[in-house]
Amino acid sequence: MEQPYRLKPGLHTLKRVRENICSSLNEVCLKSQCHGPMKPDNNDPNRRTFVKTVATASAALALTGPAVAQSLVVSQPEKKIRLGFDNFSVRAMGWKADALLDYAASLKLDSILISDLGAYENYTEPYLKGIKAKAEGLGILIHAGTWSICPTSKFFKNMWGTAEEHLTLGIQVARTLGSPVLRVILGMGDDRKTDGGIEARIADTVKVLKKVRSQAVDANVKIAVENHAGDMQAWELVTLIEAAGKDFVGATLDSGNACWTLEDPRESLEILGPYTLSTGVRDSMVWEYADGAKVQWTAIGDGLVDWKAYFQRFAELCPGVPANLEIISGLARDYPYLKPDFWQIYPKARARDFAKFVAMAKRGHAVESHRSPDNKAEQEWQKSELERSLKYCKETLGLGLKGM
Repeated sequence: MEQPYRLKPGLHTLKRVRENICSSLNEVCLKSQCHGPMKPDNNDPNRRTFVKTVATASAALALTGPAVAQSLVVSQPEKKIRLGFDNFSVRAMGWKADALLDYAASLKLDSILISDLGAYENYTEPYLKGIKAKAEGLGILIHAGTWSICPTSKFFKNMWGTAEEHLTLGIQVARTLGSPVLRVILGMGDDRKTDGGIEARIADTVKVLKKVRSQAVDANVKIAVENHAGDMQAWELVTLIEAAGKDFVGATLDSGNACWTLEDPRESLEILGPYTLSTGVRDSMVWEYADGAKVQWTAIGDGLVDWKAYFQRFAELCPGVPANLEIISGLARDYPYLKPDFWQIYPKARARDFAKFVAMAKRGHAVESHRSPDNKAEQEWQKSELERSLKYCKETLGLGLKGM
């Protein structure tokens, strides 16, 4: 809860001075409005009072010094951004929701995106309400999530039934957990190569979303579709949201996935920011090679994104949305865009967006890849990458509500 505006102790006299100035200004302005522009009149009592008050204020400020004078400027306190993580950041741990909340609490975090339904022991109401109560007790906001809801995606799995049944289950889980959103995905980059291309998969996803609109609205849960693993560029995701209905559908903004669709994360933020309900945040290094560019996701601060500028704009475009880090670092991906056949899956790519991606590549440099030798080493790697990213966000960017 935001604290009411207060002047620092010992400034009561200066507060009265400021009130007197405002009062005198109001009187002068009212006189001007009633009688027209005022003519200089040194004998006018209102003018004499105004000049006297201003002189008194000047003397008071001179005596108290610039520090106190500065404290008279009352500005709205900066609203901080909640900080958390996506459980995919520590996927090798195999933790369920209880353990994930304990880990988030140990790191003094404010939010968590539990991005898959497999993180719950079951979907019964008593169990999920227990998870909700635990999160509330720890001061952690839960964003619920699941995977593909596009029935024709190569990434779709029927373990939760049809796409509509899957989405309905996700909405019920989110409602019981008290999550305001349900993060979902369309699919992945290979869906751009399917019959009809990504436009056909977008159309199929929109049909599923429209079928569950009433359930989502009744549950007060919004569906947050992610730009995921090279499936949609930012503007393509906007077309999906608009077609489905932005009253109940928005975006999960993934900064790293922007680079997997040949976009600058800053530009992706500008396009998707007004629709953003949830996030997956990570850095990226991009560099040129003979056939195009390579992209490697990194810990926050190790890549090319200007995070101070990014989150300044994020706060403006996405008020109230937490920054959930999804750190997936270590492997480079090739984008041979200098080969003619590469562009067959991007028939409507926009030159302006691509130019910004190329500019990133020209600023970047090659980084060493990482592959852990076994699962234990991978667990330690994932935790260390996430934790140093969180530290950077807190110490360098000032994110989070709870401090270190």
